[in-house]
Amino acid sequence: MVFTVSDEDASSLCSFASDSTVSRNYWTERPPSSYSLKIQNLSQLIGENYQSRRFLANDYMWRLIIHPKGNEKDNGSGFISMYVEIDGVIEVSAYLTFFVYNKKANKYFCIEDTEVRRFNAFKKVWGCSQMLPVEIFNDPKNGYIFEGDQCEFGVDVILDSPLTNWEVVSFNKKLNVPKFSWSVKHFTMLRDNLYTTNRFSVGGKTWVLKLYPKCFSTSDNKWLSIFLHLAADNERFIADERIYTLGHLRVLDPCGSDHITEKFICWHDASNSGCGNDKIVSMTKLREAYLDEEDTLSLEIEFDVVSTTNYSPDV
Repeated sequence: MVFTVSDEDASSLCSFASDSTVSRNYWTERPPSSYSLKIQNLSQLIGENYQSRRFLANDYMWRLIIHPKGNEKDNGSGFISMYVEIDGVIEVSAYLTFFVYNKKANKYFCIEDTEVRRFNAFKKVWGCSQMLPVEIFNDPKNGYIFEGDQCEFGVDVILDSPLTNWEVVSFNKKLNVPKFSWSVKHFTMLRDNLYTTNRFSVGGKTWVLKLYPKCFSTSDNKWLSIFLHLAADNERFIADERIYTLGHLRVLDPCGSDHITEKFICWHDASNSGCGNDKIVSMTKLREAYLDEEDTLSLEIEFDVVSTTNYSPDV
């Protein structure tokens, strides 16, 4: 039998895996990262198997075991069989990928675990009893035996580590107190450029509103600006944290329901640049319709959504 290397070869070899329900086959140019074993003069190897020296991978010691003629005790007769053995009585879970180099293709044929292997005192060895048919492997025309009588095997051992880095984000619409109101008395007498509310809490965070009677971004004093910020002295961001808010800012009509409403959608981060509108209403319109008889300006913010995020403990 002559084995030709093509894109179809990997799929045709799937039936050779000892347990195809928990493994997958493929070709790769990437060499093994845990351990490589090159054998010269393979035909001179005496014995049922070859055991490599111990090697360190993921803080544990391992050994690669090759059965060039197959492991008959594991239904591997007629196949190359490959195994990994852990050194010592240790309980650990790992995913294994076995490599056989093909010189003709200049690639590695691999069988990779799709389910975790659990090493312990009762099961110290895991592997693949039917890696490659011996007939295919031993024929130099197929590329696995090269430069006279050489071959190369390898393995990757990847520990099944528990998840330690995570985040869970929720967009909370059920807010206990979603509104905050602010009455600014003697508005026309204001002289400062910035006024800030007392802190208020919504969605588990502390906020402030900032009012610019002479406009935030221009110097013509013709516009009113309002912005929402996290209370800087009360809230601290962790690295890359962001908080999402959705809601409405309102300038309330003291004589009816013709409120000026500005929708805001914002991701708040460590810059705390805030969100709002630097031209929510002109000063002319405000004086005409939005100050009550006592020269009071009434503002309101209503939150529809405030996100909350929980992070893994090491963040």
